[in-house]
Order: sequence, then structure tokens, then C-alpha cells
Amino acid sequence: MISSVKYTPSSLNTSTFSCRKFPVQKPQLSTLPIIQNVKKNTYLNLLSSSNQKPLYLACTNTFIKPRSRNNLTECKAYEADRSRSLDINIDVSDENSTQKFKIGLYFATWWALNVVFNIYNKKVLNAFPYPWLTSTLSLAAGSLIMLISWATRVAEVPKVNFDFLKALFPVAVAHTIGHVAATVSMSKVAVSFTHIIKSGEPAFSVLVSRFFLGEAFPMPVYLSLLPIIGGCALSALTELNFNMIGFMGAMISNLAFVFRNIFSKKGMKGMSVSGMNYYACLSILSLLILTPFAIAVEGPKLWAAGWQTAVSQIGPNFVWWVVAQSVFYHLYNQVSYMSLDQISPLTFSIGNTMKRISVIVTSILIFHTPLKPVNALGAAIAILGTFLYSQVIHLN
Repeated sequence: MISSVKYTPSSLNTSTFSCRKFPVQKPQLSTLPIIQNVKKNTYLNLLSSSNQKPLYLACTNTFIKPRSRNNLTECKAYEADRSRSLDINIDVSDENSTQKFKIGLYFATWWALNVVFNIYNKKVLNAFPYPWLTSTLSLAAGSLIMLISWATRVAEVPKVNFDFLKALFPVAVAHTIGHVAATVSMSKVAVSFTHIIKSGEPAFSVLVSRFFLGEAFPMPVYLSLLPIIGGCALSALTELNFNMIGFMGAMISNLAFVFRNIFSKKGMKGMSVSGMNYYACLSILSLLILTPFAIAVEGPKLWAAGWQTAVSQIGPNFVWWVVAQSVFYHLYNQVSYMSLDQISPLTFSIGNTMKRISVIVTSILIFHTPLKPVNALGAAIAILGTFLYSQVIHLN
């Protein structure tokens, strides 16, 4: 075995390694490590005095001071030849390729599930305008999926305690408000308009952090908010089917999700729960919070009447729409939380921006949403501002 020793000319010379006998008063162990399996009776040989090459030290015995003065530990020092390659081959290309493929698969799955959810969610809300029950069903479907996964051991059962639930509660409250507000918005306005307004979430994040948490940001971050706010305002003013409830729902959703992220960062530090189980626990707790409010706001009577009307107009496909929007809501959120375990926040922000673009474009094409050129320009400016914000915030 060969070990390296770094040296300087002032502290090391040939005399340092001369094989002389040294008097030893008491036998004791040296603090140097034991080096074994080295050839015996080697000689000191310094090949070069260059300071640029590392010095390698090979020892004939263990670094234990001898019990007898006649015994010596002989060492050999020589400099490494830089032209000689090590017989160690580490191939990381396969690992990097696998990681890139995994991240790409997460992104593609995330975008696809989100697009499908928004399409079926809008179809359900057009035929069944009860956003509180629709929001409850999506949380219930996700909770049921995870409970079955835990019971069948398909997914690892999370180890939670009271401290975990206590930290998760404010996150769940904010998540519930944001989810319901977004669903209310999409029940009143086009999916594209809701997502254009929701692209302004970074502006809410900066403003809340600045005025509520006292956190200061560099000037480029504030400048990146101008196109976001301007683009959202331009789209809102030129929206053909503008609705104040739909607009306010999207704005409240932005604010709620910002507080959800803040509570999550503050309360979940040190909690060792995977992204999948974290969102599963969040869904179950949000369902418990939302259910009594949904019953109070809408109620079973309205749900029964609305369900009969929707089934009579749409047919059995309406049931499939409800199931699809509920399942795909959970799946796309679960994949997004799993993505956070694999990628950096910057990559996630870029992916979120691209996801929103795909949802806006797809919803316009499928639902034939009327769109003025100036409205499309506002959407493009807002999304560009979101992209610039994601770049600037992670560079400072």
C-alpha cells in the first residue's frame, strides 16, 4: 500500500530519511498509521527535487518504534511520475445518463398529468358548477390512493408523530385555501386565464417575504416582477370573459400557495419524510379541514340536484370525468413533490414555468377559448417575467 506525504523543501531533505539509529528511552507507539504489505529492506531514493510532484512514502514495517535499538524501520521516499496513469477506472457516464433520464421522465409525467387534470377539471366544472365538492373529491381520491398503497406495502408507511402533524397543519390550511380558490376560479373563467393570473405567484412571494418576513432582495429580483405584474394586468384588462370571482380566486390561490411554501420551509426542517409521503399526509390533513366547510358552503342537497342534472346531460361519461380529474390531480401533485427530491429549485422553477405554458396553450386549443392578440401578448410577457424571476432569484 502506498500513502502520500506532502512536503516543502525547507522541511524535508534527504537527511530526513537517512537510516540512522536513534536512541529510544521507552518503547511506545507512534501516532503515525500502520502501513502493511510493503517490501522490506528498501532504500531511500529521491528522484527529483521538484516542488510540483507529490512525495510518496513507503515503509518496510509498521510505524511502531522498536523495542531494541538494533531494530530500525526503513523507509523509501520517491516522487510520483505525473505521466503515469492510475490503474483506476471510474465510469460515471452511465450514472449521469440514468439521472438525466429520470429527471426528464419526471418532467414529462408532471406536465402530462397536469394538462390532463386541467382539461377534465374544466369539463366537470362546466357541467357541475360546485367547486367545493370538486376540490374535496380530488383530495379524497388522493388520500384513498395513498391509504391503499400503505396498506398493501406498495409505498413505505411514513413515520409521523405529533411534532410532524403540528408543523404540517398550517401548510395544510394554506394548501386547502389555495386549492379551493383555484378551483373556484376555473369554475368562473377560462383555464388559460386562471393560469395566466397564477403565473404572477412570484410577485406575491417576493412581496410577502419583504413585508411580512422583512427579507430584502437585490434590485434585479424586483425588476423581474415588472413584466409579471404588467403581463397579468394586460391579460386581465383584455380578457373577453372576465369575471371578478374568477380573478379573485386566482389571486387568493397565489397568496395561499406562497404562505404554504413559507410554512413548509419553516416548519418542516429536520423532518425526514419523502416527497411522496409528504404530499400524501398533506392531502389527508387538507381533506379533513376542507370537508366540513364544503358541506357548509354547498351542501348535499345542491350536490344531489347538480349531479342528476350533469348525468342527464352528459351521460355516464360524466362519472369518468369526475374520477379522472380527482385521480390526476393527486398524481400530478405527487410527481411534482417527488421531483423536488431529484432536482434543484432552479430547475423546478423552470419546469413549472414550462408546465404553465403547456397548460395555457392546450386549454386554448381544446376549449376553443377566444383570445385577442393583446391578451396573448400579456400572457407571453407574464410568463417571460416568471422565467426571468426564476433565473434571477437563484443567482442572488
